Amino acid sequence: MRALATSGRRRSEALTLRVQALESALEAGRGWLDGPTVERGEQVAAHARARLDQSVDHTVVALAGSTGSGKSSIFNVLAGHDLATPGVRRPTTSRAMAAVWEADPQGAQAASRLLDWLDVPLRTFLEPGADNQGLVLLDLPDHDSVVVEHRVRSDLLVDRADLLVWVVDPQKYADAVLHEQYLRPLAGHAGVVVLVLNQIDRLSHVDQLQCLADLRRLAAQDGLGSCPVIGLSAVTGQGVGELRSLVASAAAAREAATSRLLADVRAAAERVSQECGPAREMRNRAAARGELTTALLHAARADVVVDAVRASSLLRARAATGWPLTRWVGRLRSDPLRRLNLLRRDVRTELSRTSLPPMDAAMAAKTHTAVREYVDGASAGAPGPWVLATRALVRDDGLPDALDQAVARTELDGERRPRWWSVASAVQWAAVAVLLVGVLWLAGLAVLSFIQLPVASSPDIEGYPIPTLLVVVGLLLGVILALIARLLSYIGANRAARRAERRLRVQVSAVASLSVVEPVEAQRHLLDECRAAAALAAR
Repeated sequence: MRALATSGRRRSEALTLRVQALESALEAGRGWLDGPTVERGEQVAAHARARLDQSVDHTVVALAGSTGSGKSSIFNVLAGHDLATPGVRRPTTSRAMAAVWEADPQGAQAASRLLDWLDVPLRTFLEPGADNQGLVLLDLPDHDSVVVEHRVRSDLLVDRADLLVWVVDPQKYADAVLHEQYLRPLAGHAGVVVLVLNQIDRLSHVDQLQCLADLRRLAAQDGLGSCPVIGLSAVTGQGVGELRSLVASAAAAREAATSRLLADVRAAAERVSQECGPAREMRNRAAARGELTTALLHAARADVVVDAVRASSLLRARAATGWPLTRWVGRLRSDPLRRLNLLRRDVRTELSRTSLPPMDAAMAAKTHTAVREYVDGASAGAPGPWVLATRALVRDDGLPDALDQAVARTELDGERRPRWWSVASAVQWAAVAVLLVGVLWLAGLAVLSFIQLPVASSPDIEGYPIPTLLVVVGLLLGVILALIARLLSYIGANRAARRAERRLRVQVSAVASLSVVEPVEAQRHLLDECRAAAALAAR
C-alpha cells in the first residue's frame, strides 16, 4: 500500500508539472492560438487540477452508451446487486448511479467528496473484495437521450471519468454520432477506453466475430486502435469475467485517474504543438536588422542631415579660419543645421522637433515595405495566426514622429570647435597685421612724397624694400593659410559627417529596435515558449 501511495504521489506530481506546462503554453499563445484550442486546453487544465484535488486512490469507471445498449444490466452484473433498473426507460435515467467499493471510513469520505464533485447523488457503498478496493463504478445517463439535461450530465461525466467503458449493441455500434462526437475526440486515449459489444448472445458465432472485427476497425479509425474490445452478454455471462478483471486491474493499479488526465493533457498539448508548427531560426538576423535600419535612415532623411552637418562644419570653419578681411561674407549665410532646427544651443532637444521635410507617400510606402519585410523574415516558418498577430502588433504609424525625435536628440557636433581653428585664426590675424604694417608703411612714404618732404630710403633685403615685402608676405601668407585651412576644413567636415551618420544610425537603430525588432522578438519568444511548453506537456 505504501508503494502504491508513493507511486501515486509521483504520478500526481508529474501530471501537475505537465498541467503547468500546458497552462504556460496557453498563456504564451494567447492572442494567436485558435479559440477552441485555448478553450479546450483551459478546460483540460482546470479539470486536471480539480481532479487532482480529489482522491486519486479511487478509480472512476463510467459505463456510457445509448438507450437500450444494456449499461444498467452490466452495471448490476459488475456490482453483484440489482442497483439499477434495466430497460429502455428507467427511473434513474436523469441521474448517474454509483457503486463504491470502499471499507475504510476515511476512504469512504474521500469517495463521497469525489462523487459530490462528479455530481452523482445516487451512490451505494459495497464491501470491497481483494481486487476492487477503491473502485467507483458509474452508470451514466444515455448519451442519446431525448432530454437535453440527460445528455449534458452524461457528457460531463464522460469528460471526468478515469476509465470509460463504452457499451454498444449490435444495432448501433457503427452509429456516426457515437464515433464522431464521442470516440473520435478521444483519439490517443486508448489506454483509458474500453469498448464493449453487449447483447452478443443475439448473434451467431460467425456474426459475433464479424461485428467484433468491424468494431475494432472503427476504433482504429477513431484513433483508439489499441483499446480493448470485448464481446459481452449480461444474460449468459459471456465476457463479463474479462470486463470485471479489466476493471479490477485498473482499480488495483490506481493509475487510471492520472492516465486519463495525462492523456487529456497530452491531447490538448499536441493540439497546441500542431498550431505552433516546427521551430525555424530566422536567417541572418543581423543582416535583416541592418537592412531595416538603412531603410529607416532613408525615411528619417539622414542624408539631408549628414549633408547639413558637412555644410555647417565648412561654413563655421571658413568663418573661423578664413581670411579675416572677408570672413564677414560667410556669416551672411545661414547655418544649415539652424535651418533644420538641429543646433542644440537654440532648442531643448528633448522637446524639439526638426524642420526636415515630412515623409512623402513614396517614402512612407518604402518604410512600410521595410517593416513588412523584416516581420516576414522573422516570421519564416511561423504559423499563420501568429504572423497575422505579429503584423497587427508591429505598426509603423508612429515611426515618422519617432524618427524625427531620434534625429533631434542626436549629437551632431554642431557646437564642436576644433583647436586648430584658433591656431589658424591667430596666424591669419598675424598675416593681416604684417600686411597692414606694410600697407601703412607704404602709405606713409606716399604721403611724404606727395607733400614733397624728404623721404628716407626704405630698408631692403637683397634689393627688395621691406614695406613691399611685408605687403607681399602678408597677402601670400593669408592666401596660403586660407587654402590650407579650406583643405583641412573639408577633411574635418567629412569626418563630422561620418560621425553624424554613425550616431544617426545608432539612434535610428534604437527606434527600429523599440518599434519593430523588440516586439517581433518578444512575439518569437512567446512562440518559442509556447512550443517548448507544449512539447513538455505532450511528452
